[in-house]
Amino acid sequence: MRRACVIQLRKGEQKMLERWARGRRVEARVVLRAKIVLAAAQGKENRQIAQEVGTNRMTAGLWRRRFSEGRLEAIRKDAPRGGRPATRRQALYARIVERTTKTRPKSATHWSVRTLSQAMKVSPSMVHRVWRASQLKPHLSRTFKVSNDPRFVEKVEDVVGLYLNPPEHALVLSVDEKSQIQALDRTQPTRPLIKGRCGTMTHDYKRHGTTTLFAALELAGGKVIGQCMNRHRHQEWIRFLQILDRSTRADLDLHLVVDNYATHKHEKVQRWLKRHPRFHMHFIPTSSSWLNLVERWFRDLTDKRIRRGVFRSVPELVEAITAYVDAHNGHPKPFVWTAKAERIIAKYRRAKAVLDKITTE
Repeated sequence: MRRACVIQLRKGEQKMLERWARGRRVEARVVLRAKIVLAAAQGKENRQIAQEVGTNRMTAGLWRRRFSEGRLEAIRKDAPRGGRPATRRQALYARIVERTTKTRPKSATHWSVRTLSQAMKVSPSMVHRVWRASQLKPHLSRTFKVSNDPRFVEKVEDVVGLYLNPPEHALVLSVDEKSQIQALDRTQPTRPLIKGRCGTMTHDYKRHGTTTLFAALELAGGKVIGQCMNRHRHQEWIRFLQILDRSTRADLDLHLVVDNYATHKHEKVQRWLKRHPRFHMHFIPTSSSWLNLVERWFRDLTDKRIRRGVFRSVPELVEAITAYVDAHNGHPKPFVWTAKAERIIAKYRRAKAVLDKITTE
C-alpha cells in the first residue's frame, strides 16, 4: 500500500508558508501549494487536504512530494514542461518587438498597446506581455544633450582640476546668473498643510515683473555672494565682478568658473579683466551647465524659496532671495565635487560615438 511522504517543516519554513498562504502579493497557485504543504505538515491525508483547499487528491499528493524533494524553492517555481518549444509564438514575439522599436504609426509618434494590437491583429494582452518581458515602454522618453564643444576635453580637465585640486592663495568661485526670476502672485489664497492633506495653491498666477540673480558660490567654504539686478547685460556683469572684487581679500587670486554666455566675453568685460589681473576666467564646455556647481545651489533656491512662494512685487521677491542667501551664509555647506575628469571624458566619448552612429545610419 502506497503511503504519502511525511512532511516535517524546518526552521523558518512554517513562517514563510503561512505568509504565502495568506495570499498577499503572491500568485494564486503558490497560495494553493502553501496551504497543501501546511496541511500535510499537520499529518493530514491527501484526500482530506484536497477537500479543505478545494482541489483533487492527485494535486495534493503532487505538491506534498515536490516539497519533500525541493522544499520552498520547489513550490515557488514550476517544473519545466515537456513538448516542443512554442516557435510560432516566439516568432510573433520577435515581430512585436521589431515593430515596436523600428516603426511608428502613421498618425502618432509612438505605439500604444491598442494601436499596435490593431495593426498586428493580435490581442492587447499579448502586446502588453511582450513589452513587459522585453522592458519596452514606448510611452516614456528621456532627454539628453551631448556637448558639441571642440574643446570639451580641455575645458573639463581645467574645471574639474580646479574643483579637485584648487590652487593655493586663491579662491575658486562658481559664478552664473539666474535670469528671469518671476514675481508670481496666486489668484486665490493658498491653503496650508494640515494633517491628512498637503498644501494647495492655484495653478494660475499674476505676474509682477522679474529680476536676475547674479551669484558666486565659494568652493572651499560654501558661502554665496549674490546680487539681484534688473537685467543681465555686460554692464550688470561688470558690476557684479566689481562686487566680487570688493567682497574678497585683495591678496587672493580669483578663479571664476562661468558658462559661455556672450555677456561673459564682451569686449568691455575683456578690457575690465585686463585691468584686474587677479581675475582668471575658466569656461565650462557648451551644453554642460551641470559642470557649474552654482547651478546646484540655484536648484535649492528654486525648490525651497521660489517655486511655492507668493510675491506681489519685485522688491518682495528680491527681499526673499536676499534673506535666503543670508540664511545660507549663516550655516554654509560646500558642495563637494567627486567625479574625476577621466570618467566624465570617457562617458562623453561613449555618448558621442553612439550619437555619431545614429547620425550616419
